[in-house]
Amino acid sequence: MSTPTTTSDAILRCAHSSIVAGGYSGFSYADIAAVVGIRKASIHHHFPTKSDLVRTLVKQYREQAEAGLAAMERDASDALEQLRAFTGFWEACIGAPETSYCLCALLATQIPVLPDEIVLELRAYFRTLSAWLESALERGVQEGIITLSGSPHAEAEALMATVHGAMSSARAYGEPEVFAAITRPAIDRLRSASPNR
Repeated sequence: MSTPTTTSDAILRCAHSSIVAGGYSGFSYADIAAVVGIRKASIHHHFPTKSDLVRTLVKQYREQAEAGLAAMERDASDALEQLRAFTGFWEACIGAPETSYCLCALLATQIPVLPDEIVLELRAYFRTLSAWLESALERGVQEGIITLSGSPHAEAEALMATVHGAMSSARAYGEPEVFAAITRPAIDRLRSASPNR
């Protein structure tokens, strides 16, 4: 059973799709009005400015990501499974146009033209994700199933960059399978020598 969609939900969903397709400057309120089937004034009622709309979208995206990461951590039997769940989530999303790219990673490439309030939300997203990855890596080291060549923080940043870079490569080549070809070996390299891992 689906949840009823509010006008603000429809606007946010349309903005998300528009940003993934064409970036921050690739859509206007007129575009959203045409897709959602409302007047521009209605969008301004919910989100007075485009900056308000995108900041709200990024905040919502971060909150949803936090919930998803918490579920992965809760459901994983160990740290490697936790990291595989993270890359597996994106592997499943990568072939669909609306989910093929992390909204925040895409917007981060446009920081020079973004309003400060959006940039602050983006940085909060990246800090949250980095901290989660760092925690998983530390847990894996404690469990004896992960070996790091650098600090947990540096390795977390490298893994995050690898995942976002793999999205870019999959998009550039138009081949979703490129994502897994990059990210699976990145996780495998973290494994400690163990016959059961």
